[in-house]
Amino acid sequence: MHISVILPAKNEAEGLRRTLPSLRALLPEAEIIVVDDGSIDATASVAAELGAKVLSSPYSMGNGAAIKRGARAASGDILVFMDADGQHDPASIPRLLARLEQGYDMVVGARDWNGQAGVSRGVANVLYNWLASRMTGFHVRDLTSGFRVVRADRFREFLHLLPNGFSYPTTSTMAFFRSAYPVTYESIPVARRVGRSHIRPIRDGIRFLLIIFKIATLYSPLKLFAPAAMAFFLVGLGYYGFTYITMHRFTNMSMLLFSAAVIIFLIGLISEQITSLTYRRDA
Repeated sequence: MHISVILPAKNEAEGLRRTLPSLRALLPEAEIIVVDDGSIDATASVAAELGAKVLSSPYSMGNGAAIKRGARAASGDILVFMDADGQHDPASIPRLLARLEQGYDMVVGARDWNGQAGVSRGVANVLYNWLASRMTGFHVRDLTSGFRVVRADRFREFLHLLPNGFSYPTTSTMAFFRSAYPVTYESIPVARRVGRSHIRPIRDGIRFLLIIFKIATLYSPLKLFAPAAMAFFLVGLGYYGFTYITMHRFTNMSMLLFSAAVIIFLIGLISEQITSLTYRRDA
C-alpha cells in the first residue's frame, strides 16, 4: 500500500514547520505533497527544505483547486488529505488507515464541538450534518472536515465535480454516498491553527449557505424539490379553500401557487435525471 499525503497550503510556512517533521517521522515511506496555493510567504521553500514535493500556483486558486492538483499528481493508491496549519495531528493517520482497511473507501476525521472554528461555524456544521444525514440515510458526523483518507481511484472519479473553493469535503463526501462507496468516521483531536484563517465570514458564509443546496443536488435533487413543490401545492390548496369560502371563487394567486408547485416538481425531476448522468463513469 503506497500512501500519498496531500496538504493544500496558503501562507502556511509556520504550520508546515510543525506538521511536516512529525508527518515524515510517522510515514517515512509516504509521498508528501504540499500544494502551494499562491503563497506570498516562505511556504514553498519551507516545504521543499523539509523534503516534501511542492506544487506551486502563480496565484491563489482555492483550497479545492489545490486538492485537485495534489490528487492528480499523487502516485499513491491511498490519499491522505490534511490541513497544513497544524490543526490536524499526523498521529491520527494510522487510525484512519486502519478503518480504511476494514473495507471502506473513505474515512473522515470527525471533529467534536471543541474542534469547530467558532460557534457560528459549529452551528452551521451541525445543520449540514443533519441535512446530509436526512438526505443519505446515513449518520454523517462531520460533513466539512478536511482530514480524510480515501482510495485514490475512487476519489479521482469525482475530480470534475469538486469546486475550487472551500466546499470540496462536502462535495466529495456526498459523491461517495451517491455512488454507494462506503464512508465512515473516526474521531480526531483538533489543535488551534498556526497563523490566520483564510475563511472570510461574509463571503464564505454565503458560500456555505449554498452548500445546503449542493448537499441536496449532489445526492438526490428530488428530495429537495418534491417537498418544496408539495408545500406550494398545500399553500395553494389552503388559499383556494379560504377564497372559495369567503368569496366563492378561484383566484389568480391560487393558480400561481399551483403552477409553481408543478414547475418546481418538474425542475426536480429533470435535476434528478441530470444528477444520474453526472455519476455515470463515462459521463
